[in-house]
Amino acid sequence: MPQTIIDLLNKGIRANQTDRFRRGNLISLPLAGSLVVTGDIHGHRRNFERIVTWSKLADHPDRHVIFQEIIHGGPEDEAGGCLSYKLLFDVVRLKLRFPDQVHLVMGNHDTACICSAEVMKNGKEMNRAMDSALEREFRQASPDIRLAIRQFLFSQPLAVRCGNRLWISHSLPGDRSIDEFEPRIFERELQVADCERPGLAYLLTWGRRHSQAALDRMAKILDTDVFILGHQPQTSGWCKAGENLIILACDHNHGCLLPLDLSKSYTAAVLTNLIVPLAAIE
Repeated sequence: MPQTIIDLLNKGIRANQTDRFRRGNLISLPLAGSLVVTGDIHGHRRNFERIVTWSKLADHPDRHVIFQEIIHGGPEDEAGGCLSYKLLFDVVRLKLRFPDQVHLVMGNHDTACICSAEVMKNGKEMNRAMDSALEREFRQASPDIRLAIRQFLFSQPLAVRCGNRLWISHSLPGDRSIDEFEPRIFERELQVADCERPGLAYLLTWGRRHSQAALDRMAKILDTDVFILGHQPQTSGWCKAGENLIILACDHNHGCLLPLDLSKSYTAAVLTNLIVPLAAIE
């Protein structure tokens, strides 16, 4: 069983690296087909299942789905350990089934896991909570499973750039970090140090509460029109947090997904009319 999981994660790493649309640390999608954007999942299996049901990837070979922040949240074992790694394994299986349609982008809980840094959620340090559950399930093999999980998370791209000038990433550098951010991170080989504070992947995945001036500046730096992010909790499942910013969440019962036609141009205002509540999906 442990070796089966390690093999699964290693296959997932290769699938991330050989994704047909990957360019450096970016997924670059064409002006064709459709896209389903989702927010943070944090172990919410039912919402993951709803996203898969709605997307119908087997019936739509030109459709893409973006997932982010699978770990840290959801069901716990009898001792309070975080079991979100089980959902991560299922997302990897989906990636292997549809290697050029399913894309994962790195989140701040991923960078914290990669670096074994503390990250709090609902008053609990989540890496410790997940590690303890892994130890109880996999016992002496748990260090090898943890390493394979971290290596998989590290293999994820940082963002998705669409030909219709949409940009999807977990977050963006905060207002005070823009001067420190270097777009070359999307082109050069990623280093573990990039995921540590104040590395470039850390800055990209941890920023919050962006001003409109910062969003406009990042739009010029990244040559894009509209951002679709996760990271910041949304009790209603989504919000329009700026003239060119939509934030999505998928980690609770009000979670949402956002379907798009990659051949069309959008404004953030138009995108708000397309949002689908996950609770409406059987």
